[in-house]
Amino acid sequence: MLHGWLLRPHVAQWWGPAESMDQLHADYVADQRSPGATLAYIASFDGAPVGFIQSYVAMGSGDGWWEDVTDPGVRGIDQFLAHGEQLNRGIGRAMVRAFTAQLLADTVVTLVQTDPSPDNARAIRCYVHAGFRPVGEIRTPDGLALLMHRTR
Repeated sequence: MLHGWLLRPHVAQWWGPAESMDQLHADYVADQRSPGATLAYIASFDGAPVGFIQSYVAMGSGDGWWEDVTDPGVRGIDQFLAHGEQLNRGIGRAMVRAFTAQLLADTVVTLVQTDPSPDNARAIRCYVHAGFRPVGEIRTPDGLALLMHRTR
């Protein structure tokens, strides 16, 4: 299901080419038990799967990501809605708001951050409506991004 979603044009536009099924399994199934693993979730609405959201510990992410983060309580998130016809209906913002509230309910978590492309106006609006504030543009291994934070 996730692989099929990643192939959809409205997702691939921002997430890039889909990984192989084997790589997705390694990233999101086998790796879930490793310390510091990216935790992946399928969001549902009215009992049907509608999106994907992931969280990870920013500090020590590796591969050039978040090298300046020294707080082990910082969590990063990424997400998308699976169905193009559900965009601009408030579903994404509700998903992000609920997910980040759940992350921040853990007293270990000090901050939630995300990094949409500065050109992805829809994602930026979604994050702002879900309680994130823009911090500034940064350079990431994927290119230019808008760093955004949400606190308690």
